[in-house]
Amino acid sequence: MRAATVPRNYAETLLALAIRAQDAPGWGTMITDVANAVRRDQTLRRFLESPKIAPRLKKQILAKALADRVPRIFLRYLELLIDNRRQTLIPQIAVAYTDLLEEREGRVHADVTVARTVDADGEGAIARNLSRALGKTVVPHVSVDPAILGGLVVRVGDTVIDGSVRRRLALLRRRLTAGSATADRA
Repeated sequence: MRAATVPRNYAETLLALAIRAQDAPGWGTMITDVANAVRRDQTLRRFLESPKIAPRLKKQILAKALADRVPRIFLRYLELLIDNRRQTLIPQIAVAYTDLLEEREGRVHADVTVARTVDADGEGAIARNLSRALGKTVVPHVSVDPAILGGLVVRVGDTVIDGSVRRRLALLRRRLTAGSATADRA
C-alpha cells in the first residue's frame, strides 16, 4: 500500500463522519488545528510518537485537552488513530482531508505565473476565466516571473497550460529555423 494512501483513507473516514455530522468545513478546521499543534509543538509530537507512553495514557491526556472543544465522535476518531498507531499521520491526514473537501466542493487550486504583478481585479478575472475553462471553482495562487515576458502559465495538479510570450517566441523560433533549414535544402 502506498504511503499516501493510508492518510487519504483516514481522511476519507473523517470526511464521512463530518458529513454525517453536517459540518465538513468545521471538522476540517479541527483536524487542521490538531495537525498544526502537532507540527509546531515538539513536546506534543514526541508525546504522540513515543512508544514508551501507553496508548491509554495518550488517549486520556488527549481527552482532557480536547473534550470540551471538539465533538465526542471527533475525539473518538483521534483515539482510534492512537489505537491503530497512526497518530503520527495527523498532519498528512489534515492535508488529505482538505484536498478531499475541496474536491467534493468542486474547488481546485491553480499556480498561476504572470510576468507583472496583477491587482485584485486582475486576479479575479484570472479566477473567473480559469473557472469557466475548467468547469470548477479555481483558487489562483499568483506569482510573478518577468522571464515569461507576458501571458501566463497555469499549473493545476499535473496539468500545465503555458500561454506565455516566452513559449510563443520559442515556438516561432523553432518554426523559423525549421523553415530556413528546409529552404536551404531546396
